[in-house]
Amino acid sequence: MKLIICLGNFGEGYKNTRHNAGFMFADALSERMGISFSNEAKFKSHIAKGEYKNEAVWIVKPQTYMNLSGEALSALKNFYKIDVKTLFVVYDDISLDLGKIRFRAKGSDGGHNGIKSIIKHAGTQEFDRLKIGIGPQPAMMKSEDFVLQNFSNEQKIQLNDIIKLSVDAFLEYCEVGIIKVQNKYN
Repeated sequence: MKLIICLGNFGEGYKNTRHNAGFMFADALSERMGISFSNEAKFKSHIAKGEYKNEAVWIVKPQTYMNLSGEALSALKNFYKIDVKTLFVVYDDISLDLGKIRFRAKGSDGGHNGIKSIIKHAGTQEFDRLKIGIGPQPAMMKSEDFVLQNFSNEQKIQLNDIIKLSVDAFLEYCEVGIIKVQNKYN
C-alpha cells in the first residue's frame, strides 16, 4: 500500500495558491488513475482510493489546514494500523524554483509547518517525499504572504507542466523506487 498525503489548504480562497501545490498534484494523480475523492470526516480528509500495478494507493488531502496536516495522518494511521513506511508526502517547497521537483527519502521539516506536523504525528522523519518548487520568494516578502499568493497566468502554464511531470515521476517511483527517481528528476 502507498499512503500519499498531499499537503494544502482547503477552501476556494486557497485553491490556486502556491501552498496548494500538493492538492494540485493530488487532483492530477487521481484524475490520471481514474479515481474520485470522497469526504471522510472521521479522518479529517478527502480520500481517493485506487490501485496502481497491483498495489493499493490512497491519495489523501487533509482538511485540517496546512499546519495541522499530521492530524489526518494520525487518524488514518491509528484506525487502519498503517505502517509509516508506506507513507509518501507531496508538498510545496519555497526554496525550489517553480518548475523544479525534488524527491527525498527522509529529512527535516525544512521550516515547512505542514511537514513539521506530519513528522510529529508519524513519529519519524524517515518517509519518502516529493517537493514541488514554488519559488523564488521575493526578498522583501514574508514567506507566509508569498505561499498564499495565487500563481500568475504565465506561472500557471509552467505549474501545469510541472504537476504533470510530478505525476509521471511519482508513478515511476512506484515502479523503480526512490534512488532511481532521485537520480533522474532531482
